[in-house]
Amino acid sequence: MEIKKEIEILRKELQQHDYVYYVLAQPKISDFEYDKKLKRLEKLEQSHPEYITPDSPTQRVSGEPTKEFANIRHRVPMLSLANTYSEQELRDFDKRIKGLLEPEETYEYVTELKIDGLAVSLVFENGIFVRGTTRGDGITGDDITNNLRTIKSIPLRLIQYDDAFHDVEVRGEVYMPHGSFIRLNKKREEDGEPLFANPRNSAAGSLKMQDARLVAERGLDIFCYQLIDHTYPVKIPNHFEALEQLKRLGLPVNSSACKCQTIEEVLSYCHEWETKRDTLPYEIDGVVIKVNDPSQQIRLGSTAKSLRWAISFKFKARQVKTKIEKITWQVGRTGAVTPVAELAPVHIAGTVVSRATLHNPEEIERKDIREGDAVLVEKGGDIIPKVVQVLEKERDSPSKRYQIPKNCPICQTVLKRSEDEAALRCPNYNCKAQIVRRIEHFSSRGAMDIEGLGSAAVEMLVNNNLIRDISDLYQLKKGQISELEGLGEKSAENLISGLEKSKKQTLDRLIFALGIPYVGVTAARILAEYFRDMDLLVSADQTFLEQLFGIGEKIAESISDFFTGDENRKILEKLRDAGVNFKGSEEKAGDLFNGKSFVLTGTLQGMTRDEASKMIINQGGKVTSSVSKATNFVLAGENPGSKLDEAKNLGIIIIDEREFMKMVAK
Repeated sequence: MEIKKEIEILRKELQQHDYVYYVLAQPKISDFEYDKKLKRLEKLEQSHPEYITPDSPTQRVSGEPTKEFANIRHRVPMLSLANTYSEQELRDFDKRIKGLLEPEETYEYVTELKIDGLAVSLVFENGIFVRGTTRGDGITGDDITNNLRTIKSIPLRLIQYDDAFHDVEVRGEVYMPHGSFIRLNKKREEDGEPLFANPRNSAAGSLKMQDARLVAERGLDIFCYQLIDHTYPVKIPNHFEALEQLKRLGLPVNSSACKCQTIEEVLSYCHEWETKRDTLPYEIDGVVIKVNDPSQQIRLGSTAKSLRWAISFKFKARQVKTKIEKITWQVGRTGAVTPVAELAPVHIAGTVVSRATLHNPEEIERKDIREGDAVLVEKGGDIIPKVVQVLEKERDSPSKRYQIPKNCPICQTVLKRSEDEAALRCPNYNCKAQIVRRIEHFSSRGAMDIEGLGSAAVEMLVNNNLIRDISDLYQLKKGQISELEGLGEKSAENLISGLEKSKKQTLDRLIFALGIPYVGVTAARILAEYFRDMDLLVSADQTFLEQLFGIGEKIAESISDFFTGDENRKILEKLRDAGVNFKGSEEKAGDLFNGKSFVLTGTLQGMTRDEASKMIINQGGKVTSSVSKATNFVLAGENPGSKLDEAKNLGIIIIDEREFMKMVAK
């Protein structure tokens, strides 16, 4: 047989066997026969490397470790889901759906198990798997293609596809099955390594490993749950059928998806799986509910963070009894002082819990929580441990009410408590704990991403008086770092290198890294895209900031307060002097809207309001949140609300989505 032809036949056979084994769980040949075919293919490809293709089963594991993961911008944002834990909130969700659709309009839901893993995006071009990324911040994620190729249920080439599916993006959840988790921890125990806490954390950690050969040993798997493709919804009428199409393409889809005509059917599905969750060979932490009709999904739209047409119903957290041995207090970067219960260690949902948040002093007083109390502890959303109930009948006698501290546990400054919030605060800006937390935030992965600057290193630098604020980081010398206990020459080199690299970070990361109260990743990105220069943001008027789409009064006030502080101004100057990037992207599509102000209202069909805002800004325009005499255009979608009436009263030009796209196309 011709070599090339034999290679093609073997490749196709092995791809089919991968599908029936890893996706359908219906193997047709023995492992021995499979390995024999694979070894034959490897031998032929080694002899004829000109015939190796990216979709060959021999190419699942790359040979060289990845030095770093590149950032990839998602073609369609990976928005998160709003969560609910109560039946009433689920019924309220149903009422909102009904209220947003036309009167008497029918709709149905698709319910799916919420796999407890890590969300990823898979891109196939001409049927071949070419790229895989993490969710990241929803806008950009890490390129983990090599690691995802090791998951054998992900086809390297789609099956049963035609030209309609030549360019396909698929969303899915990577998870670690119980069997893989048990095997992994058993091996780590034998090797004297610390055990992983739970399957979700081990799955997430595995996907961030830089050597795909090690990832391949972890036994990860995936369920795909969303098809993003130019033919959907044209050729695929609804979400449930899209799941069926994913199966036809050879992708693994959880078989439990179900269509529900009413919210009562949805609740019945949720209750059924909450009782059956422990029978599954993988972890689930709830149910995802989606409106089935894609045209209704488009009309329902989304907020800046989450979809309006889908929601996650989270199962009740598992509760266990333990004892509060002591109450300690943590100081955050903004000065908030939070009580923490130090617990007798106890297992909850696959992890050992020894600490739980008590939230604030009012929580302690309301529940009369005392040191030595027997309590029920749960993990909210199976993630954050918290004390839910004091078992007063088991309380030792005598027992004293807990006294809320009057002074900061770190710097001893008298704590303050304002009338409009429950938290205690340390007003001392120079409190060491606050300094450490601010620097930790500044150097964190979502901010300046400074390699080599972990929590332990930050504390050591602060405690040795080498740094007092974030700008001091850039004054550090290699000799100062290497002299510290436990660091040394190599650690010093890595940190100095990480600091130099961080100077080139984008403007939105710098804005977020500054730790301005209420300015998260999304707000930082909006500010960076609008101002494109730190100096322009610093001098921006609060009233003007309030008008920006996605900012609002509370965030605007916080930004204004932050930049009027003398200490913060000095830190910014030191950052500038150190060479930290203060400029955003200068790339603009044009100046079509120079000096023009837009207000967006209602639901757009062909784009999100965020996408429309970016188009306006990239053409030199401004997007504000309220209508005024200074507004030039109001872009109105469906159900525009009162802003449309205000625009009409002021005689402002009102355009629809079609007119807007014509303007942009000129």
